[in-house]
Amino acid sequence: MSNRRDNRFVAINLSAIPETLVESELFGYEKGAFTDARATKIGLIEFANKGTVFLDEITEVSTDIQVKLLRFIQERRIRKVGGNQEISVDVRIICASNKNVEEEIKKGKFREDLYWRINVFRIHIPPLRERKEDIEALAEYFLNKYSEELGKRVSGISPQALESMLSYNWPGNVRELQNAIKRAIILSESDFIKLEDLPEQLITIKEESQKIKSKFFEMRNRFLEDFERNYIISLYKEKNGDVKKMIEESGIPRSTLYRMIKKYVKAK
Repeated sequence: MSNRRDNRFVAINLSAIPETLVESELFGYEKGAFTDARATKIGLIEFANKGTVFLDEITEVSTDIQVKLLRFIQERRIRKVGGNQEISVDVRIICASNKNVEEEIKKGKFREDLYWRINVFRIHIPPLRERKEDIEALAEYFLNKYSEELGKRVSGISPQALESMLSYNWPGNVRELQNAIKRAIILSESDFIKLEDLPEQLITIKEESQKIKSKFFEMRNRFLEDFERNYIISLYKEKNGDVKKMIEESGIPRSTLYRMIKKYVKAK
């Protein structure tokens, strides 16, 4: 909704560019700047002029490049590799990192002055495991996207599969969820993604969850049975087997009490 919306949005994954090429990719180069520079090239930052530059994985660049980025952000001017002329560039800058930048500063891997230049308006996106309420909406988005892309009619996700996705911690975050949905669509033989269509780690977490639930109910039932046994035996001895007095004391219905006496006292 900004006044740059009609101009270019240039996304640059800094971790995907070889270190020796980062400067020339960002700022461009003049003809003859190096062996293969047969013609002048506009850098990606200049290409985005009047628009937006998205510097993804900003913490992955060397300190030398960090110095050049800092100067560019402060001066809003760039200089091509091998060039002498400075060029004014007007761009909005968005930076992202999957690392804790403050920790990178402490380790000496990221310049503190650059951090304070880019840290104007910060948006913290928690890992997917901390915002599980987003999983269903994201899964539906990827379901619609890849169903159309792969030409398969998969219109929904079974309750069992969704429960498994909600139980999983997603160490790979949204990308892992995206790949899981795409894989499930490829494997699906029905209109719905089923539990067996999901990656093995999600099926395993579902099975483990079921075991935990089963163990809980098993332990609960065992505890209740032990309580019933001890209570009925103690009550039976206290009232000398007088059923009427036992009912008055406990409030247990007659039929239920007879069943318990037969199970815990007579059997003993």
